[in-house]
Amino acid sequence: MKRRQFLQTASAGLAAGAVAKPAIAQSMPEVRWRLTSGFPKSLDALYGDAELFAKSVSEATDGKFQIQPFASGEIVGTFQALDAVGNATVEMAHTASYYYVGKDPTFAFGTAAPFGLNARQLNAWMYHGGGMDVMNQFYDKFGVYAIPGGNTGTQMGGWFRKEVKTVDDLKGLKFRIAGLAGQVVAKLGVVPQQVAGGDIYPALERGTIDAAEWVGPYDDEKLGFNKVAPFYYYPGWWECGAMLHFFFNKAKWEELPKPYKAAATAAAAYANVDMLAKYDARNPAALRRLVGAGAQLRPFSQEIMEASYKAANELYDEISAKNPDFKKVYEAVRAFRNEEYLWFQVGEYSYDNFMIRARARG
Repeated sequence: MKRRQFLQTASAGLAAGAVAKPAIAQSMPEVRWRLTSGFPKSLDALYGDAELFAKSVSEATDGKFQIQPFASGEIVGTFQALDAVGNATVEMAHTASYYYVGKDPTFAFGTAAPFGLNARQLNAWMYHGGGMDVMNQFYDKFGVYAIPGGNTGTQMGGWFRKEVKTVDDLKGLKFRIAGLAGQVVAKLGVVPQQVAGGDIYPALERGTIDAAEWVGPYDDEKLGFNKVAPFYYYPGWWECGAMLHFFFNKAKWEELPKPYKAAATAAAAYANVDMLAKYDARNPAALRRLVGAGAQLRPFSQEIMEASYKAANELYDEISAKNPDFKKVYEAVRAFRNEEYLWFQVGEYSYDNFMIRARARG
């Protein structure tokens, strides 16, 4: 008798659970959004991050919150993504903040500023150093809310059709370079060019530009730059850790139910970690292949590095004198960077330096 009563009670509980779950699911709204990426589908580490984000959000919400990614150019172009989000043409974008320095140079700090924070330091600043708060106070002026969504790590210095050994070699050089870095190298005589990723190869091939930076070995190999510009320089001092963001239309973000906001925040964090891990895992083999195919690795000379550092600091002082938003963020980043390197020189650098030398000994 007791056994029969137990089974009846258990069955009733299971039945109630079966009814309750759909009832809860039905209480959540169906949400359908569009996401415009700043990148073509061929760049799987960059465009793929948006796909990973959308898939994670869908799985976390049992398919109730669906986000459809579109490659650059399918809805709007690379450099129109921010406006498209701000005016609600699309609900969100996945792109690089520094593409919009033409609107305000403060946008640079959301991605990378010359001689700024590396990838780990940028994450630390964003998540635990007040970076997300200060940047979103700025982004609010453009009707968007942003969450970190990927990082390439320190990038390469780019592909050059000829060697550059001195600052004089840079003068008159037509260089595809994004963000504030273009204004820095302009101080050294470079003629900066802003060219979307898919258009760089033909521009190099035709000689419309003399050099181009993109990301690093994995993506650069896909785009074939080594076939038209043999000299591969490093480091990319203007992108010490290039962060991407998911930009949300501010009004649309605020309309989301709390569980959907939580799902999007968690998915963005996953995408942020995954992109850096993907590049770190794939760049070594890609670099080997590029060198094997004839790419000639070259470090920027100490002269060029010192001149670039000096030019960057001059530019920061000039912009800070007339742009309070820029000054506020720059001072926060500079203070955080100095503290970070106090630790990194003790921990990370000393260990990495030893292991690099140990590797060379075999």
